Parts: sequence; C-alpha cells; structure tokens
Amino acid sequence: MNNLNKINADIGRYRWTICALIFFATTVNYLDRQVLSLLAPDLSKEFGWTNSDYANITAVFQFVYAISMLFAGRIIDLMGTRAGYIAAIIVWSVGAIMHAYAIPLGELTNNALALAGLAAVPVSIAGFMISRAVLAFGEAGNFPAAIKATAEYFPKKERSFATGIFNSGANVGAILAPLLVPWIAAHWGWQTAFILVGAVGFIWMFFWFVFYDAPHKQKRLSKAELDYINSDTEEAVAKADADPEIKTSWFQLLGYRQTWAFAFGKFMTDGVWWFYLFWLPKYLQAQFGLLKTEIMLPLAVLYSMTMVGSIGGGWFPTYFINKGHNPYDGRIRAMFVIALFPLVVLLAQPFGSYSYWIPVLLIGIGASAHQAWSCNIFTTVSDMFPKKSVASVVGIGGMAGGLGGVTMSKLGGWLFDYYGALGQIYTGYAIMFGICAAAYLIALGVMVALVPKYKPITDL
Repeated sequence: MNNLNKINADIGRYRWTICALIFFATTVNYLDRQVLSLLAPDLSKEFGWTNSDYANITAVFQFVYAISMLFAGRIIDLMGTRAGYIAAIIVWSVGAIMHAYAIPLGELTNNALALAGLAAVPVSIAGFMISRAVLAFGEAGNFPAAIKATAEYFPKKERSFATGIFNSGANVGAILAPLLVPWIAAHWGWQTAFILVGAVGFIWMFFWFVFYDAPHKQKRLSKAELDYINSDTEEAVAKADADPEIKTSWFQLLGYRQTWAFAFGKFMTDGVWWFYLFWLPKYLQAQFGLLKTEIMLPLAVLYSMTMVGSIGGGWFPTYFINKGHNPYDGRIRAMFVIALFPLVVLLAQPFGSYSYWIPVLLIGIGASAHQAWSCNIFTTVSDMFPKKSVASVVGIGGMAGGLGGVTMSKLGGWLFDYYGALGQIYTGYAIMFGICAAAYLIALGVMVALVPKYKPITDL
C-alpha cells in the first residue's frame, strides 16, 4: 500500500477517479437488481406467488442477462466504454422503474397474448417478468464496461486491486438495499421503492459523461500517469494491442481454452451469488419467520462482510506476485485459498437451530469469498487477452454465469416447493447450501485443467 501511495504521488491519481465512478455504477447496479428480492416475501403474499413462480420471475432476469451479456460485451467493444456505459445505465434504470408499473404491464402483455391466441399468464407474474427482462438487458452492460475501463486505465499489476475496489460496489449496493428498500416500502409503498432506487442511475450518468474519456483523449490525465498506465512492456501485449480497431469474432474467442476456463468458472460460481442475492430474504422468512424491516440488520451485516472479501481478494494475489509468480499464476494460487472458505456454508443449516445469526455469519463468509473470487476471475481475462477483446470475453463468461444463475434459481424454486409441501423446507436449503459450498473448488479444478499455466493470447 505504501508503494501504491508513492506511485500515486509521483505520477498522479486520476485513474482512481475512474475506479470510483465504476464503483458507484456497480453500487447502483446491485441496488436496482435487489429491490425485488427484498420485497419478495410481501409481494408473494400479496399476489399469491409460489416459490416456483418467484423462481420463474428471477430466472427471466438471469436468462435475459445471460444472453444479453454475450451481446453487451460486443456492443461495449464496438461503441466504446464511455457511450456503452451510458446506454446501459439508461436502459437498466428505466427497467428498474418499470417494476412499479408491473400490473398495467401485465395487463397489456395478456391482451397481446389474447390477440395472438396464446394462453394468458397471471398479471403480476407477466408484468414483473417484462420489467426484469428490461432491467437485465441494461444491467448486462455493467461488468463488460467496468472491466474494459479498468483494462484501459490500469496496468496489469494494479488491475486486480482496482477490480476489487469497484466490485465492492456490489456489496455496498447489497448493504444499502436492505437498509433502504423495506423502509421505503413500509412508509410509501413498494412501487415507490422501485421508482426512487431506479432513478439514481440517471444521476450517475451525468458524472460519467463529464469525467470519463479514453485515456489517450483524457485531458485530466498527466503524461506521466498515461505512460504508467501503458507500462506493460511484454512484446506480446504490445503486439496484441497494436491495432485496437481490428475486432475479434466470438468464434475466434471460443477457439481458446482461456475463454472456456473463464466461462466455466463463471457458470459454476455466479449462480451462487445470484442465489444469495435473490433467495436470502425468503430464506430468513421461511426458516426464521423474519419479515419486512426485520431482515434489514441481518442482511446488512451479511453483505457488510462481503466488503472484506472484495477488497482483500483484490489485494491477495499481490502476495504471490511479489514472491515472483506472474500475475495469472499468483491469481490462481489466491483463488485456491479463496475457494476453501465457502465450505463453511455447509454448517449453516446444522447450526441454524441455535440462532439465525449463525447461518447469517456463515453465509456471510461464503458470500465474502465469492466477492474475493469474483474480482480475481474477472482479472484473469485482462491477464490473458488484449484490451480490444476484454469486454467480449467478459460477455461470453457473463452469459455462462447467467445460465448458471437460471439453473440455481429453477432448482431452488423446485426444491423449496417440493420439500416445503412435505414440511421439510430445511432439507431444500441444506441441498442448495451444499452446492454453494462446493462450487468454487470444482470450478477452479476445471479452470486449471484447461489453462494450467500463464499463456497470454498473442495472435488476435
């Protein structure tokens, strides 16, 4: 950290302003997507949703997010980081606000289905599905744009730490949401919660427009800092980035094991985070009877723990890099240690009979480990691929992660309805927590099998 402060003093700090902007965008991103899960216990009661109904609504978000991630990365690469990020946040903010109008949206959807001779869907479910789809399409742009901006503004040795910082915005969003959303809904209604939280994105957009530009066009960036940003001197990197206007096709990217390693890692582990984000409020209701504002403190504590994982996980690989390992090998070693921590989630159900705080803290450790894992798996892309292809590869991996999320949501909804009907909801959650615990070691094993050593892409 002292070395980092010295570097900042010598060359400038503007790149950290960009990191702060990405941090706040990610905070808004997670605020918007979490509103539904916090209101789900009340909305399920108001509209008569089963666990499978709720799973279908969340699965629409995850499926559209998955498909959109593939195109979002490509669009960000084509539009550029500045314009692409603005487009994404406009779409997802509109989608977030649309949830407040889910019932009229559902009625319009059913009228359209009737005209087409198709069976109607329950109005509330149809309306929320449409809203989630628009939200997902916009939110898919956040991480491809964020990772691309990080690759543009940071040399490799700082990217993991910068990614850890902006990725902790997800945790801040997850902390703020349970503190704000139940209170807003209790005082002004659930529709107002969606409108107020959704509108925040338009405020961020103004600051991004003012302060962001590509590094070589950025007037606020000193020459010394620009030279430092471009200080990666490997011949392969220079060659790969020599002509950033030449775009790379998806089929070319799918020909590399590095792409498949990233995609498999995302498929196995993103669903765990989705599960925590979308199902923990319902878990606290089903298992411990916590409702409305009662879930505020447990969830705020749990997601506060994830801050440690995100920032600490971003720093952790430097321990191995400073010992002489290249960035990729250092990251893989860090990811192995990180993958051991989610195993404590196996104890959540056995010890949950004593107090709901025990599973909250154990799941908090698992969620914290996920954030540490996340900032490292993202950075493996910029370790391996030239800057011009980073957003596209992140998009491919994001699609895989979204499909993993669909799988987890559908499986969870089915298990909870099945075991709930038997009076054994405990068993359904025990199975899901077991999957969450083991996913990271399985993912890492396959990733290392596909890419056993550092091998940057030099022929794109």
